[in-house]
Amino acid sequence: MAKSKNKDITGQAIISKYMNYVLENDGYPKSVYKFCTNVNVKEEEFYTFFGSLESLDKAIWSAFFTTTIDVMNNNKEYGSFSNRNKFLTFFFTFFEMLTLNRSYVLFALKRYDMPFENLKQLKNLRDHIKGFASELIEEDNDEKLFKIAKSPVKLFSEGAWLQFLFLLKFWVDDESIGFEKTDVAIEKSVNTAFDLFDNTPLNNVIDFGKFLWKEKTMWN
Repeated sequence: MAKSKNKDITGQAIISKYMNYVLENDGYPKSVYKFCTNVNVKEEEFYTFFGSLESLDKAIWSAFFTTTIDVMNNNKEYGSFSNRNKFLTFFFTFFEMLTLNRSYVLFALKRYDMPFENLKQLKNLRDHIKGFASELIEEDNDEKLFKIAKSPVKLFSEGAWLQFLFLLKFWVDDESIGFEKTDVAIEKSVNTAFDLFDNTPLNNVIDFGKFLWKEKTMWN
C-alpha cells in the first residue's frame, strides 16, 4: 500500500473513519469529496490509498482477512497445526474479527435490496480465501504419495469460498449467546469438508446434515 505525505493518515485510519462515518450517518457518503470533507482528510490523501469508495468497500474485507492472518501467525503454535486445524483457526479468528465489527458488517451486507449487489464488496476477499485454501490443500497433497489420493485444489478452494458464504449467512442470522451456534457450524463444516477430501467415514457429514436440518427447522 502506498504512503501518504501526512504520516498521521494511513489506509487503516481511512478505513476506520469510513466505517465510523457509515454507522454515525446511517448511510454511505455520496462522493469521495463529501467523505473527505466530513472526516477532515484531503482527497489527495484518500487517493494515495484507494481509487474509489467502491475499492474502499472491498479493502475493508481484505483488511479483515489480513488482520486475521497476522493474528494467527503471531501465535507461535500455529505453524505446528495440522491443515485442518489451521482452517478451523482461520474461520474462528475471522468470525471473531467480524463480531468485533458486527454493526458495520451487518449494515454493509444489507446495503442493497439485491443480494448479489451486496456480494460485490467481497470480490477481493474471495480471492484471499481461495488462495489460503489452495495453499493448505497443496501442502496436504505434497504429503500424499499417490496421485489418486491427492485432493483437487480448485474444487477445494471453491468449496472453501462457498463454505464461507454459508457461515457468513449463518453468523448474520445467529442470535445465540456469544454466537456459539456459529462456532458449532464452523467446527462441523470444516471437519466435514476435510473428511470428504480425506475419504474418511461420512459420520461427520451426516452429523453436519442433522445440525443444518435442526437449525433450518428452528428458523422456520
